[in-house]
Amino acid sequence: MAIRIVTDSTCDMPADVAAELGITVIPDYINAGDQSYQDGVDLTRREFYERLPGWRVPPTTAAPGVDAFRRVYERLADEGATSILSLHVYDHLSNLANVARLAAAATHSVAVTVLPGSLLSLGGGFIAMGAARAARAGRSLEEVMRVVEDLGQRTYIFASLDTLEFLRRSGRVPHLLARLGSWLNILPLLKVHCGEIGMDLVRTRGRGVERVIRLVEGLGPLERLGVIHTNAPERARELIRQAAHLFPGGQQPWVVDITPVIGAHIGPGAVGLAALQAHRQGAKAAPL
Repeated sequence: MAIRIVTDSTCDMPADVAAELGITVIPDYINAGDQSYQDGVDLTRREFYERLPGWRVPPTTAAPGVDAFRRVYERLADEGATSILSLHVYDHLSNLANVARLAAAATHSVAVTVLPGSLLSLGGGFIAMGAARAARAGRSLEEVMRVVEDLGQRTYIFASLDTLEFLRRSGRVPHLLARLGSWLNILPLLKVHCGEIGMDLVRTRGRGVERVIRLVEGLGPLERLGVIHTNAPERARELIRQAAHLFPGGQQPWVVDITPVIGAHIGPGAVGLAALQAHRQGAKAAPL
């Protein structure tokens, strides 16, 4: 059975890795003013973050249309896929999985299974990569889905944001809290695991990075660790330096710009870590 993996650009997967593993990444949309851009196609991530502060009306994001998904599924069937696993973020975080389901129902050339439950950003990339490797190893669809579930339980994202302003613009925090945060120099720290998003508040950038590192240290041994940021390469390099002891087996870290689908809500200047816990028999998820 030739199982192919499909996901979308919220996974922040490096393009060369996706190509190597045969993963199809469908670009999401960013809408700013009267313009609509495909993520990474019509608008680079650097361009997005450079323009973001100047847009008077906050940009919005959207899933690709049903036909975009269906065309991808049918193309993969023509290439020999006998089954497709389409991985997207949790339903309560995005409409992506629902659009993929509609496309799957309209696809008759190949069986498509839509599985919501991937994590945002590079955490979702870790999950899609694990699924693709399992498929290439000859695992059945049911076995690949169990791999996805296992990886989802072991994947975490922690990110220190540079401002509360963009969360305020998107309605994620009240206006008063954002103003108080600005006056008191309070910054948000996001924690994401299994589709749940939590937020801590820290007093400075430095303390935010220290907190991110401590949270990852609390996960125990790691299988993989990546660096994520929103047009903040210098902060990313500094985080790599401070977290050097955490990268398993001397791995060279992946460093990726966070998709504008997320960046529209958190703004430029954010930096964080995407961590995959090492598999330990009987281990429970780390408390956040």
